[in-house]
Amino acid sequence: MPQKTRKILVTSALPYANGSIHLGHLLEHIQTDIWTRFQRMRGHSCYSVCADDAHGTPVMLKAQQLGITPEQMVAQTRDEHHQDLLDFGVEYDNYHVTHSDENKELCELVYNRLDEAGYISKRIISQLYDPEKEMFLPDRFVQGTCPKCGAEDQNGDSCDVCSATYDPTELKKPRSVVSGAEPVLRDSEHYFFDLPQFQDMLQDWLQSGAVQPEIANKLKEWFEEGMHQWDISRDAPYFGFEIPNAPGKFFYVWVDAPVGYMASFKNLCDKTKGLSFDEYWDKDSDAELYHFIGKDITYFHCLFWPAMLEGAGFRKPTGVNVHGFVTVNGAKMSKSKGTFIKGRTYLDHLNPEYLRYYFASKLSDAVSDIDLNFEDFAQKVNSDLVGKVVNIASRCASFITKRFDGKLSSNVLEPELVAEFHQAQGSIAEAFEKRQYHKAIREIMALADKANQFIDSNAPWVTIKDESKQQFTHDVCSLGINLFRILVVYLKPVVPILASQSEAFLNDELSWESSQSVLTDHPINKFKALMQRVDMDKVNAMVEDSKENLEPTVTLDPNSPLAKDPIAETISFEDFAKIDLRIARIAKAEHVEKADKLLRLELDLGGETRQVFAGIKSAYSPEDLEGKLTVMVANLAPRKMRFGMSEGMVLAAGPGGEDLWILQPHEGAQPGMKVK
Repeated sequence: MPQKTRKILVTSALPYANGSIHLGHLLEHIQTDIWTRFQRMRGHSCYSVCADDAHGTPVMLKAQQLGITPEQMVAQTRDEHHQDLLDFGVEYDNYHVTHSDENKELCELVYNRLDEAGYISKRIISQLYDPEKEMFLPDRFVQGTCPKCGAEDQNGDSCDVCSATYDPTELKKPRSVVSGAEPVLRDSEHYFFDLPQFQDMLQDWLQSGAVQPEIANKLKEWFEEGMHQWDISRDAPYFGFEIPNAPGKFFYVWVDAPVGYMASFKNLCDKTKGLSFDEYWDKDSDAELYHFIGKDITYFHCLFWPAMLEGAGFRKPTGVNVHGFVTVNGAKMSKSKGTFIKGRTYLDHLNPEYLRYYFASKLSDAVSDIDLNFEDFAQKVNSDLVGKVVNIASRCASFITKRFDGKLSSNVLEPELVAEFHQAQGSIAEAFEKRQYHKAIREIMALADKANQFIDSNAPWVTIKDESKQQFTHDVCSLGINLFRILVVYLKPVVPILASQSEAFLNDELSWESSQSVLTDHPINKFKALMQRVDMDKVNAMVEDSKENLEPTVTLDPNSPLAKDPIAETISFEDFAKIDLRIARIAKAEHVEKADKLLRLELDLGGETRQVFAGIKSAYSPEDLEGKLTVMVANLAPRKMRFGMSEGMVLAAGPGGEDLWILQPHEGAQPGMKVK
């Protein structure tokens, strides 16, 4: 029974127009592109749109530094971004910009509807103001000394040293990043969107399956703490759209950025005959709408955006698909180490389909971060794509071309093996549909292993020498080519360039349903190398080209705890991963004779008991500890002490003395349970 054709609109978060596309952006755009290509292969009506996010203070100030208008800078950056994405095989039906007539029109429409419905209010607020530049300062444009730890040169909303968050007015010795002047407090009238009125709707929507469970659970904090009205205005000077009937007041960039999804689609509709904007955005639309975003902008897309849409009479997203960040070699991307890699720098050295495949092999529907480990990257691409998939065609094609007139056999040698490849279509499709790309890749590669085993066991390079086995050799190589063809169908959303080259070789156009057929008595073209192995020298050159010399930006107050007790030398992620943390119940606790700081603990690990001497006597009495759960390092080598053997370590934190706390796990934890 043929499946119903779906109407789907897909968006990716909009790259900001003041910097280049980097590998972190590409994770999302590649994830989106794979999903939309899969839907189109399945025969669905699937449109994907994106745009450059053009507005805000950073764009305005950077344009001033470059001596050009914001409009000029945005146009240049938008073209650069779009070309980078195209060169990675990411193809949107429309790539627009938020500084557009369509976006201005739709922002005003959304705002006016919200205002007419009573969801907009005004009130006076106090903000930091740069008296030299004569502008109000966003949090990130104020720096000063952290009010918590004393670290200097910290941003206006959070400290990079101690991770504290605070209001910019709490900073000590604040200064404007723009001019260096000391900011002053100044009052201004701002416009607010009444988010609390949508609390019940948002809670229902979040529990409807529109977001991943971990995101829905995380956003519960907003409701528990009580929702507040959202400040949607910014004061001039500001690069953006002016609020209707409010001279000198502009829409905050996070108002017009998501409306940019609608605007990009409207721009596409205006250029495409028969494509209706209302059919996808009307409140009663039966189309599907999906956003792909990073976890750092979750609350904008899962709270503010659906509330704005609801209040303005538009449909809400069917789903918001949230992914994690990209780390490189187990650590945050670093400019000094060369692991903060721009898309164009990657393209200067490596095949973009390497990255598409590697990300696909790691991506799931979870919000976990994706680590790009360069050694694993090279090994996986070389082993899977080159060594398994492409290798099938290269092993069989020359025999077909040279000995069998470039035509596949009319026989199918092992129908049961072909049937197994056909039957995998359903589970692979389900994995792609659910964004569990890693599962799809794992299953495809398991099939590739079976194809190679088939070729190995029948050894056409041996049978070709036996005149009596020519038909058998023809059948073996023809089946090998057909198995390769099915694998390429399944991989086509992931590696479209490889698929296109394979189509030219196979003399065939591959749809999703092509995986259910076999080519017999079919001419193929001469095989050309489809993909080269990853060259680690090129990877290293890419890293070297990405390095930037950065001067230290953090100066510590001499009275800071970090100045007196600096952070120890960096260890690798691999070293940290060796630590085995386990839940333990303190079965017994007692004083240690002649020891000023130690308590002797007997720790129950749920089947094993350990003796540990812990320096927590100043903070705890033995009777207060017995029966409590704590966390211990279970794989620490035993250490012989004057009082006996200590077989691990319990974790505690604090400055010392009475202010010392052992770590206590969540309710429901069991002794022996691993802590991750």
